[in-house]
Parts: sequence; structure tokens; C-alpha cells
Amino acid sequence: MGELSEITLRVSRVTSFLVDLGGGKNLLFVKIDTESGPHGWGECYTQADRDTSVIALVDALGRYLVGRDASHITHFLHVAYHDFAAKRGAMDFWSAVSGLEQALWDIAGKRHGVPVHALLGGPCRERIRVYANGWYGKSKTPADYAALARETVARGFGALKFDPFPGPWRTHLSREHEEQAVATVAAVREAVGAEVDLLIEVHRRLAPMHAVRIARALERFRPFWYEEPVSSTNLEALAECRRQISIPVVTGEELYTRAEFRRAFELRAADIVNPDVCNCGGILELRAIAQMAEPSFVTVSPHNYNSTTVGLAATLQVSAAIPNFLITEYFVNFEARGREIASPGFEVRDGYIAVPQSPGLGIELDEAVLARHPGRQFPPRALPSPADEGP
Repeated sequence: MGELSEITLRVSRVTSFLVDLGGGKNLLFVKIDTESGPHGWGECYTQADRDTSVIALVDALGRYLVGRDASHITHFLHVAYHDFAAKRGAMDFWSAVSGLEQALWDIAGKRHGVPVHALLGGPCRERIRVYANGWYGKSKTPADYAALARETVARGFGALKFDPFPGPWRTHLSREHEEQAVATVAAVREAVGAEVDLLIEVHRRLAPMHAVRIARALERFRPFWYEEPVSSTNLEALAECRRQISIPVVTGEELYTRAEFRRAFELRAADIVNPDVCNCGGILELRAIAQMAEPSFVTVSPHNYNSTTVGLAATLQVSAAIPNFLITEYFVNFEARGREIASPGFEVRDGYIAVPQSPGLGIELDEAVLARHPGRQFPPRALPSPADEGP
């Protein structure tokens, strides 16, 4: 280990792997090889119909990474934004950067024989609390949500996140849709009891008047949080909502890098932030956002609409190293493919995952298995037409 740490590890190759998750979206992994040392894995955030743009940026950035010292992580991030992107970032760009950055940290940990969290100052905890997402499938009625909630709690999860709102994502809702959302939360609360935490997902969809009215109707069910009730493109409106309700407000899924989170802290727009390590800029950026949040008394709950493999591994490493961590996301419907492509798998026990102790990110992917599940092009989604819109 000592001799290897003295060797300059130059990047020799950057390879992307688009993998079929089995539904919903593809997964995008990045592998960085070095000339004389270990390789590293990273994961980029993806969305259906936007995979190819992220891959294009991984490949373009990879051309400038080859030949560089793999340990120069901070400088690579600097030149990627300032010189490559000419200070024009967006979700697709930051997703590509995040996957590459994670892979460089994986190499660094393996090079020194320690988990990544040891390079970030060491762990603040021995296990990471997770909440279940992806459990409610195609539920339509409150009874559907309630039945699946009971099943998920029976698997050992003590926190459930779900979107109770029907229909497409629209800023203004009918009273019927408002009432259905409240009825769904009521049904889930009755099904799982008072001790299970309910995390209400709103997906940035509501105008403030709806956000406040629904939140007040939900308060009696004691939600753990109210996630992105209003788009963070108008943080002033989000802050207005937060001042009028008693449920903790979350924002961050729509924000990338510390520069975009700064205003959220200045306005006290949220109690909790949920940046995603696979699109916010990577491991260093997620930690920087957490450090900015701490003096504002804001906790951090990393978003993780990624695999239960590399994306989760990177999330666990940062979550272990930040004092103001709260809880993180775990998609139960991604488990099967994750267990197939990666080793060792992460085990959820009583709603927690042990902090990884293996060098690097603590996980490896099987390239032969990845090759058996190439990413696929999804059929066009049924996007609404004018005839589908309400009054």
C-alpha cells in the first residue's frame, strides 16, 4: 500500500455502462481505469429519455480526464466547470461530472486501502438510516397504498416515502385531487401505525396556496417531512410556505452544487435539504453542501434515485462523514438488479445499513453481468395532450 501511494496513477481509460434496470429508467455507471493501479466505479443520475445526453458528456469529459493524475480530484472538478463547460452547468452535465468524481474517489480509497469516508475526516456514525421508496408501484386508491405500506413495514422499514397526489404534475389542483391526497396519507397512517415515519413527496408541483392548504390538512397525521411542495426555481415562494406550516420542509432535488443551495439557506426556505450525490457534483460537493447547511441548522437527507449499488455506496460514504445527516433514500424496487450486478450487496437491517469499511466505495460491479443487461430505449411515454388537461 505504501509503495502504491507513491506512484502517480494516471487515468488510462473512461468507460460508460448503460444498464437496464428492469423498468422505469436505465442506470448509468462509469469505470475509470488507471495505468498502473486500481480502477474506480461511479454512477451518474439518469432520467428516462435523457440517458444519451449524460453519456455524451461522460465521453466528452473522459477525453480530458485520460492522462491526468487520478488523485487530482478537486482540480478536475474545477476545470470541468470553468474550462470545459464555460460555467454553464445543468442536470445532464452535473450528472456526468458526479459519476466521474465518484470513480476518482473510489480509486483514491483503494490506493490508500481505506474507505472513502476515512479520507473525508472519518465516520460520524456506524450505521445509516434509510427510508423505503419505490414500494407503492401503480397504486391508485388509498386502499392500494395502505396494503403496500403494510408489506413494506413488514420488511423492516421504519420510514416510507410516497407521492399521494393523483394525475400529472400540475401547479394547481382540483379540490377532488387535494382530498384524495389527504385520504391516501390518512390510509397509510392507519395501516402502519403511529411509530412509522411518513415522508410526503410532492415533486415540486404545487402553487403555494395548494401547498399550504394541503400541508395543514396533513399535519394531524404527523408527517416526518413535506418534500418539495413548491419548485425551488422560486425559493421565495417555498420560504413563504415553510413559514405557514408546521411540517418540516425539504428541498434540493432540483438544485445542483453549493452555488444553487446558497440561496435556500439565506432565505431559510427549508428545514432539510436532499442533494443527490449522482447529480449535485459528486462526493466533495455533497459534503460541501452539508457543511453549508450545518450553521443554518439544516439537516441533510441525500436523495438517491439511483441504484442500490454504486450510487448508494457513494451516498453512504458521505452520509457517514457529515454530522448533520438525517436519513437517506433506498429504492426497494431496484434491489433485484442491484444484487445481480454488484458485490458485496448492502443489507438493510431494521431500517439501517452499516457504514461500509472496505477500501474505496466498498462495492464492485460485474462487467459480464452488466453486458447481459444493456440499457434500452423506452417507448414514448403517454404525455398529456390539450384534451387531457383540466379546466
